[in-house]
Amino acid sequence: MKLYSYFRSSAAYRVRIALELKQLSCEMQSIHLTRDGGRQWSAQYRAVNPQARVPALALSTGEVLTQSLAIIEYLDEVYPDPPLLPAEAVQRAQVRAAAQLVACDIHPLNNTSVLNYLKGTLGHDQATVDAWYRNWILLGFDALEAMIRPGPYAFGAHVTMADLCLVPQVFNARRFKVPLDDYPKITAVEAACLALPAFDKARPENQPDAE
Repeated sequence: MKLYSYFRSSAAYRVRIALELKQLSCEMQSIHLTRDGGRQWSAQYRAVNPQARVPALALSTGEVLTQSLAIIEYLDEVYPDPPLLPAEAVQRAQVRAAAQLVACDIHPLNNTSVLNYLKGTLGHDQATVDAWYRNWILLGFDALEAMIRPGPYAFGAHVTMADLCLVPQVFNARRFKVPLDDYPKITAVEAACLALPAFDKARPENQPDAE
């Protein structure tokens, strides 16, 4: 398998954690999202992923999977140990809801393309862009904090897809200096996860393309 990744992409970070947890070897191909105007827009990469986003996972069969949650669920179905979704249907839906809160509600409003559009095309200053970023993080984290169950992980004693989404989003929040004092559950889950070797290996600063 080959993972098209970028060290600071939170979506790629989620998939890297899944690969590490399942101990799957994978070639890493860096797609720099800001250099040369964003290398994701190149014709070469668009032939891999027409959406021009990371991650993309190229399988040995030649198929290419896109969208981080779809990739994670594929990996969980094909390589079920350790499972990233609970066995019980209601709990599975709850984990998916928490994961989608991050991946579908918070992250899309704060990704690089949106921030660049706000600043470049619409002409907002950096302070306004930063306020936009913090707003969506705080709204999402208010809900996520209420959803988290007794730990050490977001939904109990086992790591789930919710944790794979939470940790990269907290990384982004810290990077943009979003205050986290009001989210003790979220930060406790982050600490528990980062104590695991799989999460540590997947950290942005531990990637070959880290700057």
